[in-house]
Amino acid sequence: MTQSDTMGIGQAIRIVRKARGLTQEDFSDVSSRTYLSSLERNMKSPTLEKLTQIASVLKVHPVTLVALSSLPSPFAADVRRLMSVLERELDTLVGATAIDY
Repeated sequence: MTQSDTMGIGQAIRIVRKARGLTQEDFSDVSSRTYLSSLERNMKSPTLEKLTQIASVLKVHPVTLVALSSLPSPFAADVRRLMSVLERELDTLVGATAIDY
């Protein structure tokens, strides 16, 4: 799956924002409406700091937005399948870095 086949971080932000019933103006403490609109149209990419601020307003962890951004576009993906993949990858990563005491 290529990046163009996925929704991207902007669409993920928009989906969560709308699901929470928030407007772009609700982000005025962390972003201008113009900037948020550019993000949601995938015309710009947020810094990690900005993504964290936006996630805070959305009341989700930034990783949630990153995970959603990798779903196929249009948003018709199986979230359970994605979570299963993420869980396996995290288990592998934790197992590879585990230290026996």
